[in-house]
Amino acid sequence: MRAGLFRAGVIIALGLGVPQGVAAQQLGVVTSDVIVIDAERLLSETDYGQRLQRAIQAERDRLIAYNDRVASDLEAEEQALTEMRSESEPDAFREMADAFDAKVTQLRQDSERMSRELERRRDLAPLQFMRVVQPVLSELLQETEAVVLLDRRSVLLHAEVADVTDLAITRINATVGSGPQSLPEPQPEENGAVEMPELPAPGGD
Repeated sequence: MRAGLFRAGVIIALGLGVPQGVAAQQLGVVTSDVIVIDAERLLSETDYGQRLQRAIQAERDRLIAYNDRVASDLEAEEQALTEMRSESEPDAFREMADAFDAKVTQLRQDSERMSRELERRRDLAPLQFMRVVQPVLSELLQETEAVVLLDRRSVLLHAEVADVTDLAITRINATVGSGPQSLPEPQPEENGAVEMPELPAPGGD
């Protein structure tokens, strides 16, 4: 509602001949072609970013618990197999030992696969986050009359008034909240890279 009133006010102001840059001044940022954000702060300080990170950590904790449980079970099974060796026929024991080795190999492969999948989800979390908050950042881009929004880590020097991170965090929390309950995992390109979304130009469709 407040964002709608703000846009309406900008339209009226422009219609009355108010100078360019009023919108940016009302937001407390400098009138500039370039504004910057701290992408790491967006991910760590917004409600949605924190929920994504908690979800990744919860999956990591579950995987660690699973690996510990499997290791404990295999250790007990190996001990039982060792105790059976003196009571078993050589051929029968060899079959049991081979089956146990195959089981260990399969479980190790499964664990490695789950670890890779978790690592991939962790790496893709920032991309998932940016896809969801993109409309909020696009709106800020238009309201500040800027043409470029940069991550401050790629900027050598900038005026603090060009940094809209605090405003973006407030807007994202108000608009996105804790984010969608389910979010499709982005698909990587054929070369393994992941394409970052582009923000539409100010005034574009």
